[in-house]
Amino acid sequence: MSVTDSAFAGSIPALYEQYLAPLTFEPFAEDLAGRLADIAQGRILEVAAGTGVVTRAMVRTLPPQVEIVATDLNQAMLDHAQTKLQAPNVTWQQTDAQSLPFEASSFDAVICQFGVMFFPDKLTAYREALRVLKPGGRFVFAVWNTLDLNPVSQVVSATVARTFPDDPPRFFERVPFGYFDPDRILGEVQQAGFEKVDIAVVEKVTHAPSPREPAIGLCQGTPLRAEIEARAPGCLDEITARVTQALSDRFGPSSVENRMSALVVTAWR
Repeated sequence: MSVTDSAFAGSIPALYEQYLAPLTFEPFAEDLAGRLADIAQGRILEVAAGTGVVTRAMVRTLPPQVEIVATDLNQAMLDHAQTKLQAPNVTWQQTDAQSLPFEASSFDAVICQFGVMFFPDKLTAYREALRVLKPGGRFVFAVWNTLDLNPVSQVVSATVARTFPDDPPRFFERVPFGYFDPDRILGEVQQAGFEKVDIAVVEKVTHAPSPREPAIGLCQGTPLRAEIEARAPGCLDEITARVTQALSDRFGPSSVENRMSALVVTAWR
């Protein structure tokens, strides 16, 4: 994984929040927060919080007595998150999920939405989650299912790849949609020390007002942007327009139905 694969800075946080949060992340955020709804007090650690989509869902779902520590590797994402949510029970902190600066057995739950795919050393991150969990605590995280089960993202990836046939960008296949094998995930989570693990397939559907919104979000609000700009400086808008047309050809020129599939993992200490 390259450095740019996990770089969410510049204009990316705002575009990510505006175009991707409602299209891809909010439905799964509600699902994840609901899996912690039985927690009436204590502390929850969120890793790879991004712009705070899950954080906001937890604030809506959980009682205010629950303390939420929301962390991310990218300070720019947290800065944007704080413009969207100020709550007395939420603390924001820049943190590497592979080296958590927290005491052992200090959280009732650890939660992560679509972040573990970006961890260079997933086993270390899983062990860190286990370490900071209290006995009986749970680690809940979501990863994307295969790219072909997420057709909007698949069209975007294929269109950008065709634009650069000699050196196709493969960010989507390499990172966000590159960690979907349940047997591998189960094995690595168990190797980290979790004994009881459940993996569920969760499917959601959203609708974008037009093909333009997912094209901008996925081309300009993710690290795919860096791959495009490295191959064609100054052509980001042009390539985004090509992707918009490809989405229109596949899904129609008006509302786009975005069918998504993810794996939700719950592991208990």
